[in-house]
Amino acid sequence: MLAPRRVVVPVPRPASERAPGTFERGLVLFIHEVHKVVGKSAARFEDAYRGGWMPTLAKGSDARLLWYFDLAHGSGLAYRVVTVTAVEDGASWARLAERLAGGDLQSWARHLDGLQHESHGRIMTPLDWSPSIGALVDIPGDPAVHEPTMYMEDTMWPYPGKVGEYIERSGDVYRRSLGAEGSRMHMSIELSMQAMPGAGRYPEVTLLQKLSALPPLIHLLTNDIPPEVTGPGSWMHQALELRDQWRSKLLRTAVWSPLQ
Repeated sequence: MLAPRRVVVPVPRPASERAPGTFERGLVLFIHEVHKVVGKSAARFEDAYRGGWMPTLAKGSDARLLWYFDLAHGSGLAYRVVTVTAVEDGASWARLAERLAGGDLQSWARHLDGLQHESHGRIMTPLDWSPSIGALVDIPGDPAVHEPTMYMEDTMWPYPGKVGEYIERSGDVYRRSLGAEGSRMHMSIELSMQAMPGAGRYPEVTLLQKLSALPPLIHLLTNDIPPEVTGPGSWMHQALELRDQWRSKLLRTAVWSPLQ
């Protein structure tokens, strides 16, 4: 887990300036972690989150585990797990960090360290136009078992000085294109967030996108992108003025993950 540090929470925007269903910026922080798990300990690592982290957080109101993902086989490095935990605000994060450093979660954290080679974490805030996850207290701490769900996680690095414009235009153009009739990719953005300065690589924007159908993804992987998708007037062409590097991961939820 991330070591304690001073967190400065952005000032929330007035409700009149926010789109319906979006976050009040600054109230919720997200801890996004990528774990390099010891192969022989993969099942024990998952059990530590399912039987330890998730139910322990659910006993209070400061934080909740949202997603537990495995990197899909054949799409990257082996034994990689992605977890996303939400905390209510900066003060809640500080209390959680104290619990990990010397409180009731210290033994859990030490146990987890023996099951992974390393982990890399970021503290992130939701973009103004991100869909809301709802109230943290409503996130289940003992979720029912579901069929796994596939996600595409895209992480972008806008050019210096362009992060604000990229965030605005990705919401206005890209997000709306996914919901448009005839969209080539059958997926929806479940959460969009950016790394906080000093709490991960910056600027960095990450989108968690749920796939509702696999055939369009298979077509994307096995065919060239047509000119009408990359040419002038398209989002891919416009966005090159704001960034030209990004990374995509194919993630699969655990059957018990609180959010699917």
